[in-house]
Amino acid sequence: MFENHPAGYWRATGDGRIQCEVCPRDCKLHEGQRGACFVRMREGDAMVLTTYGRSSGFCIDPIEKKPLNHFHPGSSVLSFGTAGCNLACKFCQNSDISAARDMDSLMEWASPEAIAATAARHGCASVAFTYNDPAIFLEYAMDVADSCHARQIKTVAVSAGYMREGARRDFFAKIDAANIDLKGFSEDFYFRLTAAHLQPVLDTLLYLRRESDVWLEITTLLIPGKNDSDEELTALSNWVARELGRDVPLHFSAFHPAHKMRDTPATPPETLTRARKIAMRAGLDYVYLGNVHDAQGDTTFCPQCRAPLIVRDWFRIERHDLAQGGLCPGCGAAIAGRFEGQIGDFGRRRIPVTIGP
Repeated sequence: MFENHPAGYWRATGDGRIQCEVCPRDCKLHEGQRGACFVRMREGDAMVLTTYGRSSGFCIDPIEKKPLNHFHPGSSVLSFGTAGCNLACKFCQNSDISAARDMDSLMEWASPEAIAATAARHGCASVAFTYNDPAIFLEYAMDVADSCHARQIKTVAVSAGYMREGARRDFFAKIDAANIDLKGFSEDFYFRLTAAHLQPVLDTLLYLRRESDVWLEITTLLIPGKNDSDEELTALSNWVARELGRDVPLHFSAFHPAHKMRDTPATPPETLTRARKIAMRAGLDYVYLGNVHDAQGDTTFCPQCRAPLIVRDWFRIERHDLAQGGLCPGCGAAIAGRFEGQIGDFGRRRIPVTIGP
C-alpha cells in the first residue's frame, strides 16, 4: 500500500544532482540518496516523499498539550506525525519517531480524507501535525489540511520552523495555528545541539506574525546550562516582545533527560519560575510553564487587571471567566487568541485511535 509520492520544492543543480529546497540544509542528492531528514529522496530525476500516507500513530489530545493555550481552549485535537526530522537535536524528546529509519515497522496507512473523517467522527476541533516536524512531510500535511478544511476542521502545526521561504509560505497558508519551537536564542546553541541555525527560525516567526493569519505561540525547552542563563532568556524575551509583540504566548518547558543528553539533569522548577519572571519583566502578556505542575504557570491572566481568566490544572480547565469574544469581564480588555464559540472541557484525556485507508 505504501508508495513514494511526488514531492515539490527542489531544483536541478546543473552538476547531475537535485537540491531539496524545503529547508536551509539544501541537501544535494544523487539517484537513490535521501536528504538529512531521511524521508525526502531522489528517485530518477525527481524528488519523492517516502512517508506520504504513513503515520506513526494517532491520538486525540487536549489542544493545551501542543501547547496552545489561546486557540479554542478546552477543545480536542487529533494528533499525528510520520518519521524523520530535518534537525538533529541531541535533546530530542521524540527521538523514537524523529530518528526512525525502519519506517514500515511503525507506520500505519492513513489517507488525508480518512484523517479528516476520523477527526470529524470524534468531534475534534482540529488536526495537529506533530511528534516530528511537518516541514519534511509538507505535501502530505497540506493535503490533510485541505480535507480538514472541507469539513470545517482547523489545522495545527507543531514545528521547529526550519524552512525556506517558498515551502514556508505554501505550508502555512494551509495552517490555522502553530506552535514554533524556539529552541534557544544563540547561534552557538543551535549549531552545537541541533545541527541547524537560529536565523531561519526567527525568519519563520517573523513571517507568521507579520505576513500570515496563523495564530502563533512559541515554546522554548529549557536545558540546564545550555540555554537557561539570565542573559539568553532576557535576549529571547526582549526579541519576542519587540519583534513579534507582547501578546504572543510564550511557553517555557522543562527538559527531561533524553536521546543523546541522558546525563543532563532535568530542569529544576525554579529555573522555569525564573524564566517566567524574566519574560514578564520584558513585557510579555502571556507566559506559561510546561512539563511541570505550576498553577501560576498554567493560568491565563488578564494583561491589564491581572485577573485569572482561564485557570488550568495541567491540561484540564478548572474554571474560566472569559467573556464572549475573548474579553476580560472585569476590565473589558481583549485577550489575544482564537476564542470563537464556547470554551471546551475535553480535559487531560489521551485517546489512541486507529484510522483506516
